Amino acid sequence: MSSASSNGVTNGVTNGVNGHTDKKLEFETYHNVINNELTTTARTRHNINPATTEPNPEVPVSTQEDVDKAVAAAREAFRSWSKVSFEERGQKLVEYADAIDSYKDDFAKLLTSEQGKPLAQSYQEIGMATSWLRAFSTMKVPDEVIEDNEDRQIIHRNIPLGVVAGLVPWNFPILLATGKIAPALITANTIIIKPSPYTPYCNLKLAELAAQIFPPGVVQALSGEEDLGPLFTAHPDIDKIAFTGSSATGKKVMAACAPTLKRLTLELGGNDPAIICDDVDIEAIIPKITILSFLCCAQICMMIKRLYVHESIYPRFVDALVEQTKTLKVGAGTDPDNFIGPVQNSMQFEKVKDMYSQIEKQGWKPALGGAMPEMDPNGKGYFFQPTIIDNPPEDSRIVTEEPFGPILPILKWSDEEDVIRKANDSKMGLGASVWSKDVERATRMAKQLESGSVWVNSHFDVAPGVPFGGHKESGIGMEWGVLGLKAYCNPQTLWLKKTV
Repeated sequence: MSSASSNGVTNGVTNGVNGHTDKKLEFETYHNVINNELTTTARTRHNINPATTEPNPEVPVSTQEDVDKAVAAAREAFRSWSKVSFEERGQKLVEYADAIDSYKDDFAKLLTSEQGKPLAQSYQEIGMATSWLRAFSTMKVPDEVIEDNEDRQIIHRNIPLGVVAGLVPWNFPILLATGKIAPALITANTIIIKPSPYTPYCNLKLAELAAQIFPPGVVQALSGEEDLGPLFTAHPDIDKIAFTGSSATGKKVMAACAPTLKRLTLELGGNDPAIICDDVDIEAIIPKITILSFLCCAQICMMIKRLYVHESIYPRFVDALVEQTKTLKVGAGTDPDNFIGPVQNSMQFEKVKDMYSQIEKQGWKPALGGAMPEMDPNGKGYFFQPTIIDNPPEDSRIVTEEPFGPILPILKWSDEEDVIRKANDSKMGLGASVWSKDVERATRMAKQLESGSVWVNSHFDVAPGVPFGGHKESGIGMEWGVLGLKAYCNPQTLWLKKTV
């Protein structure tokens, strides 16, 4: 998927104050954004539309030289950007959100063509991204006065780190890019976005649009192959890595950051349990449970991945879940009737296919689906029919591993203490939920769950002002909220002696 290119550097986005321009964004060609200039590379590559396997446009394959140029530009931009007032930084984020909104139709079509999710879900992601930008525009980390008397004042401050690299995954490329851009910029850092090699297109256009809003070097983006990430984690002039992705890759990122003692935030995989108590209104919650199990083809780290249902309602619950899941249509995201799009890439397709192959090998009982995937009639597309596995063994792969595809185990429970133990029996700890009419009981159970986010009678609720992160191998640190902002800062204690 690569080719040679004779192009060098295209015209930079340099017009007016701070390099702003009103040039209309086009969605046909794709470039790196370095210091507000649109650049390409000697070699390019392309990805495919996962619903059709047709090629998407060419994108740059960045090298060490590109990374060095971007980091140098970000370092230089930090000198002035860190002196810009909080109010002005916030206003720029609002302008950026407005600009994204003005291209939401283009971004939605592009997101569906590169990620595969249905258009309605693409619009939803864009709406969340702009909401995040606007929310962070007014979010501030306050100074804390620890002591103030006639002799001295002691203030705890949070000052910007410098240059941040945002390593963005392929499942929510727009939201998770802006979810790093916004906190980095409002805390006066500069940022370089590295998209997933599988979904570079939206991130490159986000950076190109940012070049019309922010000064040169403040927001940049570089696309590349699997070897690009290590160039960021090893670079001595990058101060922080904000990574979202798998736990296996997160461990490599953490190890690579050690030699330079980079600050880092890791938002990693999950294997979220949901505990359904015996008093729930099955008809009321089944539509929610179904969406929260199969949204985005279940390629979300905080989807329900293990469903524990009380034995007294288990048969009725399984029947209702099966019937509701049957209503979810599978196919290309361009068809408004489809809810489940393709798995995003061939690598993940093979991983999910391997999990489906275990159904027959391990003797699992499908309550729904279970057939190995087939390409569409034209022989294209990474599609799976949603599958529900009926009460598999606790030590089976479908329970212990995160499939990241539309296959869900549903398990029986009878004893409260036992189901909490089973829910916690995982190396992952991203999210978990308890569902019950008895909120006091559900809260008591929820407080015993070992996850970064725990919900009662919901799942996958997120908000820009609420910290989000994982326990155990689901991550280190938190994104979003004031606590997340502090992860983009260096703490500093300032001692002010009033008398000499």
